[in-house]
Amino acid sequence: MTATPSSPTGSYTRANPFPARIAENRPLTLPGSEKETRHIVVDIRGSGLSYQVGDSLGIFARNPPELVEELLQVLGLSGEETISLQGQTSSLREALARQFVLNRTTKKFAKALAEKLAPGESRDHLQSLAQNEAELDAFLHGKDYVDLLRAYPGASFTPEELIGLLGRSLPRLYSVASAPALHPEEVHLTVAVVRFHTNGREKLGLASGYLARQRPSEPHELPVYIQPAKHFRLPEDPAASLILVGPGTGVAPFRAFLHQRAALGHTGRNWLFFGEQHRATDFFYEEEFLELHRRGVLTRFDTAFSRDQAHKIYVQHRMVENGEALWAWLQEGAHLYVCGDAHRMAKDVHQALIEIAHRFGGLDPEAAAHYVNVTLAKEQKRYHKDVY
Repeated sequence: MTATPSSPTGSYTRANPFPARIAENRPLTLPGSEKETRHIVVDIRGSGLSYQVGDSLGIFARNPPELVEELLQVLGLSGEETISLQGQTSSLREALARQFVLNRTTKKFAKALAEKLAPGESRDHLQSLAQNEAELDAFLHGKDYVDLLRAYPGASFTPEELIGLLGRSLPRLYSVASAPALHPEEVHLTVAVVRFHTNGREKLGLASGYLARQRPSEPHELPVYIQPAKHFRLPEDPAASLILVGPGTGVAPFRAFLHQRAALGHTGRNWLFFGEQHRATDFFYEEEFLELHRRGVLTRFDTAFSRDQAHKIYVQHRMVENGEALWAWLQEGAHLYVCGDAHRMAKDVHQALIEIAHRFGGLDPEAAAHYVNVTLAKEQKRYHKDVY
C-alpha cells in the first residue's frame, strides 16, 4: 500500500510507507560490463524520516505494466475485475501490479494448473512433475506465469482463484549508501539490476527492475521506509579503526561509513577491500574512493578484480595477502565489517579470517576458529556482518 500525503511527518513505516521519488538514476557500470549496477538517489524531503549509516531502505516495487497485461491476456481476463484483499477492494490489474510477484511461478499455481488442464499428455506431464518437489523446482526455475500458461494452455482461473495461488510481494531492503551528515533528505542506493532471458522473453528482478526503469523526469511514486540496523553500526569511539570488506554492491554501506566519518571528523583509520569483475567497467565509485584515499580518509584501499587476470582473485585473497597487517589492526582493536553475498563471499571471508589468525597470529586451527567465531564476534563484538 502507498502512503497518503496527509500522514503526519515522522509516522511513515513499513505499514505506512512514504511516497518518495527518485531524484537520480545513473549507471555505475560502464559499457562492456557483464553486469548492470546503478546509483539511485531517493528523495525523502517532507517525510520526517531520518536514518543512520548501516540502515537499509525498504522499497515497495511494482511489476512492469507490460508483464501484467501479458498475464491478463493469456488468462483471458480484462483486469477491470474487482477483487478484495485484506478488506480493501481494487481492480485485478492494480492488485497484480503491486501486490504479487509475477516474475517467478509458485509451485502451488503449477499444481493447480495441472488439475485444471483437460485430460491428455500435457496434464499427465505437469501432474507427474507436481508429484516430485525437486523436479518441479527445477522445471519452474526461470519461468514466470506467462511462460507456464503458454506452455500449458486451456485452463481458466477466476480472479479470486488466481490471487490465492500467487506469491505475495514483500518489500525489498537495500543498504543505505549515503551519509546522513551530508544527505539528510536523500537516501542513496547501489542497485544490481537482475536481468535474464528465458523462454524467449526478457525477465527482470522485481525491485531492481522497477528501480532501473524509473526516470527522475517522469511522474512516479516509490513507497519507502527506513529499516534500522541492530548491530551494523559505526563504533561509538570516533578513533576506532575499521576494516571494511564490501565486494560488489556490498560496498554500499561502506561508502556511507566513509563519508559519515569524514564529515564528522572521525580520526580512526579506515581500510577498504572492494572487488568486482573488471577494473575498467565495474569499479563502483572509483573517483570517490580514490579521492578519499588521497585525503587520508581511506588509510588503506585494496581491490580485487576477479577477471582481469588468468586466475580469479577475490577480496578474501587480498585479505590473506595483507594478513600480517590485517592481524595487527585487529590486535590494535579494529572493528571488521563484511557486507554482501552470504552464500559464498561471506563464508570465504570468514575462512580467510581464520587462516589469518592461524598464519599470522600463531594460533592453532582450533584456537584461530575460536578467536574469530567467539572472541572477535561475540565477546568483543568487533566482527559485524550485513549479508544476504
